[in-house]
Amino acid sequence: MNAVLLSLLAYVMIQFSIGAWVSRRMTNEQDYILAGRSLGPGLVTFSVFASFFGAEAVVASAGAVYEKGLAGAWVDPFGYAFALLVVGLALALPLWRRGLTTFADLFRERYSPGVEKLVVLMLLPGSIFWASAQIRAFGQVLSANSTLSLTLAISIAAVLVAGYSVVGGLLADAVTDVIQGLALIIGLIILVALVLASVGGVKAGLAAVPAERLSLAHGSDGPLRMLEELVIPICGTIVSVELISRFLGARSGAVATGGTLVGAGVYMAIGTVPVFLGLVGPTLLPGVPDSEQIVPRLAEVYMPNTLRIVFVGAIVSAIMSTVHSALHAPASQVSHNIVVRVVPGISARGKLWSVRLTVMALSVVAYALALGAERIHDLVETASAFGSAGVFVVTIFALFTRIGGSLAAYAGLTAGMGVWLVARFLLQYSTPYLLALVCAFAAYLVAALIERNRP
Repeated sequence: MNAVLLSLLAYVMIQFSIGAWVSRRMTNEQDYILAGRSLGPGLVTFSVFASFFGAEAVVASAGAVYEKGLAGAWVDPFGYAFALLVVGLALALPLWRRGLTTFADLFRERYSPGVEKLVVLMLLPGSIFWASAQIRAFGQVLSANSTLSLTLAISIAAVLVAGYSVVGGLLADAVTDVIQGLALIIGLIILVALVLASVGGVKAGLAAVPAERLSLAHGSDGPLRMLEELVIPICGTIVSVELISRFLGARSGAVATGGTLVGAGVYMAIGTVPVFLGLVGPTLLPGVPDSEQIVPRLAEVYMPNTLRIVFVGAIVSAIMSTVHSALHAPASQVSHNIVVRVVPGISARGKLWSVRLTVMALSVVAYALALGAERIHDLVETASAFGSAGVFVVTIFALFTRIGGSLAAYAGLTAGMGVWLVARFLLQYSTPYLLALVCAFAAYLVAALIERNRP
């Protein structure tokens, strides 16, 4: 093994040890899922930032900008940062005040246990796709810095992240998020500083970029298609169980709101670094065959070996945080909202192990998807869109209106999912998500009217 790989594995083991130490007093389901609702502003901020600033934000975002210019940043960081801002301003406080253990609890309280379980099952595939994207990215980092094949590297990555996720709950994840978030920020700042020094600063670097690459417009893509690409991450993030689980563990409503808003600001600020690297990438390293490798290639060219180890550790930091939340949050919903409710009389320790075993099961599925995928970006896009259109519509009605009951919720959820699947995979419609949103909204209102008028 080379020095980079050994340092990388040592870094992962240190993070694993910290998570295990923080989790040593964890005795029940509430401790694992919500950290006893004890998270302060710093932990919420870094947890929100680190949970979303993963492989997509560093590797795939820079690759998209490398290919399309500034138009490639339309989704990340702009779309995701805006979504985090919306959640902080409008959703964090009302959701926290309800005292929910998981996001799905909202739908049981507002509608019925059946709606609760349907929401869990509809959001589950998206979370698994998200986790598989991070596992594949982790494998790419291991493979690029060693002689390991990509398949073996992904397998090692899956074992590491599964063990890390099973041992640590929300508190352990939040504590390590601070370390991982700082490592990522420092690594990106070092890389962009070295690149800026070589090109003569930001102004000189951007001056060498062709004017057409500095436009947010997608060229041949129409306005509806551009709106589709933006709405998917926004709506998908707003109902993301990975995000919501972070601020539900806050110690107060003010911390939930403030931590999410500051996390959105940090995401936007640090997200501009991969965008800049993607913009200047074709000038510095033209003809990179795989655009998602532009950031690792820049690190290889401009960083000395010692600093490159730091940077690789920073990317792994992003991945570890994101994949933990992508496994922890949905597993918590499956266990708390389905398994525990069908196993009467389960003990507190049994509930804790139910969550952990569910995390392990989801890790296996995510690993299988990571092996079969071709690109990280494709996994992430599917993760944001899968099932979220109907859940978004029903969530807005549930939180801010008294319109509709369980029938309306079922109608909105199934219409959103069904229309998106048919339009996306059978009809190859150009804007399936927008169509799914409109149909889910209409189906909810029609069903609510039927509920209102029936005896």
